[in-house]
Amino acid sequence: MSLKSSKKVDTNRWQLEVAVDASTFNAAVDHAYKKQKNRIAVPGFRKGKAPRSVVEKLYGPNIFYEGAVNEVYPDALDAAVKEAKLDMIQDKIDFDVVSVDEKDGLVFKATITVKPEVTIDGYKGIKVTKKSEKVMADEVNAELKKVQERDARMVTVDDRPAAKDDIVDIDFDGSVDGKSFEGGKADNFSLTLGSGQFIPGFEDQIIGKNTGDEFDVNVTFPQDYHAEDLKGKEAVFKVKIHEIKVRELPELDDEFAKDVSEFDTLKEYKADVKKHLEADKKEAVRDDMDNQLIDSLVASLKGEIPAAMYANKANDDIRDFSYRLQSQGLDIRTYMKYTGMDQEKLRKAFEPQAERQVKVRLALEKIAEQEKLVASDEDIEKEYRKMADQYKTDVDKIKAVVEKEALASDLAVEKAIDFVRDQADVMDAPAEKKKKSTKATAAKKTKATKSSATKKAADKKDSAE
Repeated sequence: MSLKSSKKVDTNRWQLEVAVDASTFNAAVDHAYKKQKNRIAVPGFRKGKAPRSVVEKLYGPNIFYEGAVNEVYPDALDAAVKEAKLDMIQDKIDFDVVSVDEKDGLVFKATITVKPEVTIDGYKGIKVTKKSEKVMADEVNAELKKVQERDARMVTVDDRPAAKDDIVDIDFDGSVDGKSFEGGKADNFSLTLGSGQFIPGFEDQIIGKNTGDEFDVNVTFPQDYHAEDLKGKEAVFKVKIHEIKVRELPELDDEFAKDVSEFDTLKEYKADVKKHLEADKKEAVRDDMDNQLIDSLVASLKGEIPAAMYANKANDDIRDFSYRLQSQGLDIRTYMKYTGMDQEKLRKAFEPQAERQVKVRLALEKIAEQEKLVASDEDIEKEYRKMADQYKTDVDKIKAVVEKEALASDLAVEKAIDFVRDQADVMDAPAEKKKKSTKATAAKKTKATKSSATKKAADKKDSAE
């Protein structure tokens, strides 16, 4: 293969003229003959037994050219793209054969889409606001309340009417204009009063009633109700209360701490809850600062980005989402059915994030280029080992899946986001009234820097499972 020429023909579009030598092309022609010969009928020969020369004499010398072109074209184009030092992206390829024969080989032209030429400035000293990392007492109490509610027990009450937040066990049978409707009847249904689980007015009419009471509930279906035949209709539900229960929370004391944790006292348990809330809050604050930085980078990026890059990223994200669903025992079609989505709505849901991720990646790649941020051999080997530990496999297997060049690019992008963080101008939120800081706290790596390279290892693991 040899690259004869390369030229830019439009924004982000390049045309390459590529030659495949006669020897390589003839070998591909012979391979195409061997693949197709069993399907070719030649008088006087059983299928698959006619020599290539006889087949070509009968059907023409170029009968196997299409198969040969299809065989040599992908590798020839890849090699030409590398020689031209272009960064091709997956998109429509305009392909034309210039000349083809066994004497001179194949010459073709291919017009491809490449990564855009982008510019970015203003990434040093980006102003970001840092929220407070302090955990307040009411936040600790709220977390303790959640644990109390998880550990609550249900107690039946017989000495009072049903009240808001009670759980009632009821039968109901609804009708519109004297006729029953689908989904309007149930026995021993557990309903939390005030949850808004039923249409407006239903739960309010149960409050004040006692165990054993039988009564009618009169309601009107909302105009935006999902069932067309019930929108705006008046309905009557015959209701009977079997049981009224209340959620009883455990006391916040040392015994509670022993039951729900490894600690012997409530004081120790509260200190541990606060410690974990502080760690969570610090992470949330760092994530918020990262998002501010990324918003600024996206806004500063200049260049005409091919729509195919957004589409490809959305496809990748949808495929990853599908894998996650499969790991939970679902599939994408079932998910769309439950959520009322179709292919178009699903894609539209992923498009905004895909566009953002593409822009962030391009911005960070450009910053790495401008700041000469590169991954050393030591960095790359360390990352290979880390990935091998993560996927519990041999380093050599990871290297076989993840190309060194792609991994180096990913690590350079991570260095770029670290660079932007370190250069950021961080100010405490106004309520804090603290001294201005000059550097951002190092934060965890953002999703925007997640690689196509490291993703290959994850994909391989998912497929193996």
